[in-house]
Amino acid sequence: MHFVWPVIVSYLLGSVTFSFVVGKLVKGVDVRNHGSGNAGATNTLRVLGVGPGIAVLLLDIAKGVLAVWIGKWAGGDEPIVPVLCGLAVIVGHNWPVFFKFKGGKGIATTIGVTASLAFVPTLIAGAAAIVCIAITRYVSLGSLLLAALVPILLLAMRGSAELVWATLFICALAFIRHRTNIVKLVQGKENKLG
Repeated sequence: MHFVWPVIVSYLLGSVTFSFVVGKLVKGVDVRNHGSGNAGATNTLRVLGVGPGIAVLLLDIAKGVLAVWIGKWAGGDEPIVPVLCGLAVIVGHNWPVFFKFKGGKGIATTIGVTASLAFVPTLIAGAAAIVCIAITRYVSLGSLLLAALVPILLLAMRGSAELVWATLFICALAFIRHRTNIVKLVQGKENKLG
């Protein structure tokens, strides 16, 4: 049961909604009440501009990295602990206890988690996502591509069963959180970047 506390800490870390914090510090606004209403880097970019958007992106990635490293430190030789901490920080970001469970979609935090657990598959998936966003200007489509590619690449590279299942779960979370974006993409009504 020694892994319970790092998982709880990771969830609480994920619950720190940096888009809210940055929005309040920069312009005194709650970004969840503007733009798409999402508490993430893309909406922060649209509402507050490039600098705050990049800051939120990097902070959300960093909390994913930190959660995995908390799990590695606390878990010792048990590889499941950093995986559970990674899942917990994404769940915390998506459903933050400090902000009435109204959070973001978890992609930046997912990048931090998966890059810390499986760097090469995340690097390849991230490159594909960037190309997709550059061509289509749909951040949501690139985000979903990244989430879907990581478990596929892990399977192709014979990653551990824990990582494959964890990234499949993370992929499912991404698709659940992007369900309205998926409908808009199908209808041709999704907002483009820029």
